[in-house]
Amino acid sequence: MNDSRGGIPAWAEAFSDAHAGGIRQLFIFHGNVGDLIPYQTGDEVKYSLLSEFLASQMFGTFDTTLYYDQVRGPRALADNPKRLSAMNQHIERFIGKVEELRNTTQVAKVFAVLDRYLERLLLSEGEISSTALIFDYAHFMLPSSGVSTTARELAPTLATVLNWAKSPYFKKAPFAFCLISERLSDLHESVTRNAHVTNIEIPFPSKEDRLRFIQWITAGLSFSDICELDAAALAEFTRGLTLIHLQGMLKRAIRSKRKLRMADLKAYKKQMIEDECQGLVEIIEPNHTLQMVVGQQAAKQRLIEDGDLIRDGHLEAAPMGYLICGPVGTGKSFLAECYAGSIGMPCVKLLNFRSKYVGETEGNLEKILKVLRVMGPVAVIIDEADAVMGDRRGGTDSGTSSRIFSQFATQMGNTQYRGSVVWFLLTCRPDLLPIDIKRQGRCEVHIPLFYPESEEDFAEMFVVMGKKNGVDITTSNLPSFSKSLELSGADIEGIVTRARRLALIDGSDVVEREHLQKSLDDFIPSHQSDEKELQVTAAVLESTDIGFLPETYQKQVRDENGRKALAERFSLLSSMI
Repeated sequence: MNDSRGGIPAWAEAFSDAHAGGIRQLFIFHGNVGDLIPYQTGDEVKYSLLSEFLASQMFGTFDTTLYYDQVRGPRALADNPKRLSAMNQHIERFIGKVEELRNTTQVAKVFAVLDRYLERLLLSEGEISSTALIFDYAHFMLPSSGVSTTARELAPTLATVLNWAKSPYFKKAPFAFCLISERLSDLHESVTRNAHVTNIEIPFPSKEDRLRFIQWITAGLSFSDICELDAAALAEFTRGLTLIHLQGMLKRAIRSKRKLRMADLKAYKKQMIEDECQGLVEIIEPNHTLQMVVGQQAAKQRLIEDGDLIRDGHLEAAPMGYLICGPVGTGKSFLAECYAGSIGMPCVKLLNFRSKYVGETEGNLEKILKVLRVMGPVAVIIDEADAVMGDRRGGTDSGTSSRIFSQFATQMGNTQYRGSVVWFLLTCRPDLLPIDIKRQGRCEVHIPLFYPESEEDFAEMFVVMGKKNGVDITTSNLPSFSKSLELSGADIEGIVTRARRLALIDGSDVVEREHLQKSLDDFIPSHQSDEKELQVTAAVLESTDIGFLPETYQKQVRDENGRKALAERFSLLSSMI
């Protein structure tokens, strides 16, 4: 859809060329298959669903186009009554009564009927009738091996489809076979990886596609009465949305005569993208910036400079991603969100996309990555990255971890998305991440975070955590920090919220110094265990810039023996834990 020639999308041109050249006859359409497809007839632009587009534009001159989606039996699909009548007569002649065919819904039986029909066409006298078979929701007919019921039930259908793809007799005939499935991974791999099958991805609409559709659907109306943005700005803002999403949003505004405000657009976009990803991601619009980050001056400066490069359009100089590491409670998620907030970039947090069903985890991630690619610029935050990213070696999960690793590694290493999809991998144990993910060209900048050390840092941390939680803290009501030198940022945030609780119990909306002091005095921080020391040591060893480290560690890392001692200490702690 991103580039069109001759009034149809570029992917449709590629499909037409491949089929007309006799290269392939069986095609799998995947990706944005549920969206509207634009095409032009004369001076008029039209939009239709994929199956209708294939039947009218790709197979408009075919003798017969049969459509099957398991709701009913196979049926003729045509764009006008005359052509539909001719197709039904053809069906009556070669297959049987149309009513009986529509009542045939069992998948194996349907494919057997269609196979006999094609054989009859091959054996008929005269010119062979051109025929296209379109199978919608094909993943329910040819499911991946993990979700298939039994091999015995699936095998006949698989064998039939593979025979259509490779048979030299079928290749000489004017036949076309189209399987439609949103996720390629949901289809049986013997089909998706077959040398005689072509996979065609339907992309999400580009900015130009969205603008044309917005202008088409609002033609003749005053756009300023529909949306507070102009059409071009709306097209830019709606990155990641489909034309179906735009249609619903604009039609609702037109019918209700309620102008779309920015707050409405943000809420709608968030809801639609989260729904598109089937609840596997969370969209965040950060309202805090890097100015709220306490300490970590070198890390903040690096992120500010990188953000400026992206804002100024110098994407080639921006890192592909960041590894944010450090012990628990150091504000890794907060730092990533502050970066996005500083440059006005939306954040996507990956939720639990793993499934107990074989193949579904990879399908979920495939869906997420496709949406991320069209949302950019976007910051992608993966918490507990060492547990999420998978590993090349796999394990006891039927190879799921290795396939997940491969999907992440492929996407993160694709420099086409440099500065557009910015990765933030957050972990307390960077040593557990595969080295392939951490290398330059993928997650390039490794930023270690540490607990506050000076009283100034603690004072600033209390003020910032107050702002974050809606508590007004100033230098006049700060508590004494005599006991606080072992506190993490998360600990301080907990103390601030406890002080807020104490104020409310006292019947006050204002947090006073005594509330903060009591909350601090009563707080017992978690034990400084070997595991925390392990996490700190891992963060020091992982840093890609010596300036990110506190002065005490800078001196040690500069010394060759000092770095060696850190590595030996890390190994000892690892073996103990």
